Amino acid sequence: MQKTLLNIIAIVSILSCSSPKPETYIDYINGYWEIEKVVTKEGKEKQYNFNQHIDFFEVTEMKGVRKKVQPTLDGKYISTNHSERVTLKIENDSLRIYYKTQLATWKETIISAKENQMILKNEAGNLYFYKSHTRIQL
Repeated sequence: MQKTLLNIIAIVSILSCSSPKPETYIDYINGYWEIEKVVTKEGKEKQYNFNQHIDFFEVTEMKGVRKKVQPTLDGKYISTNHSERVTLKIENDSLRIYYKTQLATWKETIISAKENQMILKNEAGNLYFYKSHTRIQL
């Protein structure tokens, strides 16, 4: 009986540790993110060794913006004309990013977000693996 109880406690501990709460991802969204790779729903993988443009997220109180920016050799960023308003929502135990432009609306699900990595899943089921962008130092 005692062994069974210990096994149940161990399983509950493992499950609670392996399912991070989606609200913990919010703290890591802001900043400059560079795509490392994309894995399609079918399992095909495309690596991105160089990115001319990176994504800049700025979110406050669950609302904000995502902009495409271009890093420069002096460590600064040039903003492009590509910008979307974003709204974060926690739905079905997941953190979702809702995007809106004049032409379209769509959403992505944050699968994971931490200091140096973020994984987003789009509506087509493709996974986007981002790494935090490091400024160019010359």
